This record gives sequence, structure tokens and C-alpha cells, in this order.
Amino acid sequence: MADSSTPAPPLSRTAYVVSRLKQDLADGTLQPGQSLRQVQIAHRYGVSVTPVREALRILEADGTITYSPHRGATVKDVDPETAMDLYRLRAAVEGLATEIAVERMTPDRLEAIEAAHKELRAAQARKAPAAELSRLNKALHYAIYQGGAPLLLDHISALWSRFPTSVTLWDTKRNVSALDDDHAGILEAVRAGDAQRAGALMSAHVRHAGTLRAEHD
Repeated sequence: MADSSTPAPPLSRTAYVVSRLKQDLADGTLQPGQSLRQVQIAHRYGVSVTPVREALRILEADGTITYSPHRGATVKDVDPETAMDLYRLRAAVEGLATEIAVERMTPDRLEAIEAAHKELRAAQARKAPAAELSRLNKALHYAIYQGGAPLLLDHISALWSRFPTSVTLWDTKRNVSALDDDHAGILEAVRAGDAQRAGALMSAHVRHAGTLRAEHD
């Protein structure tokens, strides 16, 4: 049995750069279509160009960035077809993550979910900016998933990172109302301890968000 007190091994320089780039993509520091200059990235992250070059190859392989001889590496934009594929993947994974989370629910975890839901609704009531509502929406989703399987949470984070923070559905009253209704149903199933229904509702919610995005674009 492994000693849980043993510290995790340090990241390789390439893994470190991949991690930093994914974080910058997730928080909107890097935007779709933006050029990725190897020297600038190396300077920003305090590494040499070699691990940056290797990290960009990894991100190109998983479809996060594109490379052309004339433009070099650029952040890949999310076209409508890719967006729908991502929502379908999210629906499958997040539905399962919710089901497992409800099966493993604890009072503390439920309290954290309720708090996240309350904060999002309070922000809606005071007509907070779309960016804030989007952030609080993510916090609510993650409050649910964090009580489930860590492996699934890793996959969910990778899928969410494909959408920059500038992409949001929380910028119209119609969308806010529709997404809030979905959340209410999910929370009702979570409180009732109905794992299967909560998972199905979460899956339907993510697909609904995909439809709203298609209409939004």
C-alpha cells in the first residue's frame, strides 16, 4: 500500500508548460485565434524553448491548438460542429459524474452544493454580469462533481477548458431563466438522493446548454 504522505513527484518542464497553457486557455488569458510565440511563452513561464515546443506538439495532437507553416501555433477556435461534439461528450461524462456524486453524497458535500446554488441565484437576482454568472455556474457544477469520481472530474475539466471564459450563455435573460430551471430540477433530485434521475437531468441540462449555444451563435 502506497504511503499517502509521500509527496507527488515534480512535474517535468514539458508537463508544467502544458498545465500552464491549459490554465491560461481555461481562464481566458489565451483567446481563440491568438498566436502562441514560443519565445514569449518560454519567458512567461520561466523555461527554455524546448519544453514549450514539446508542449505545443502535445496540445496540437489533442486538438487544442493548430499549427501552420505561415502562422505558427494558434489557439484553435471552437467551430459549431466541434462545440456540439464537446457538449455531447460533456453530457455523457457529467451525467455519470452526477450519478456517482449523489451515490456518494455526504452532508458536507450537499451543504457545499446548496451554498453554490444559493450564491448563483443571488447573483442572478442582482443582475450580475454574465462573466460572474458563468463563473458561479461552473462553481455549482464542480461542487456537485467533486463529491464523485476524481477520474471523471479530470475529464470534465479537460472538456470545459476547450471553451474560453469569453464564451458564455449567461448573457441573456432567456438563457439565465432556462438554465436556472434546469438547475432547480437537478438540485431537487440531488436532495432526494435519486442518483439516476439527477444524472439524467444533468445530462439533459448539458445537452440543453448545447442547443442554447447553437441558437446563440
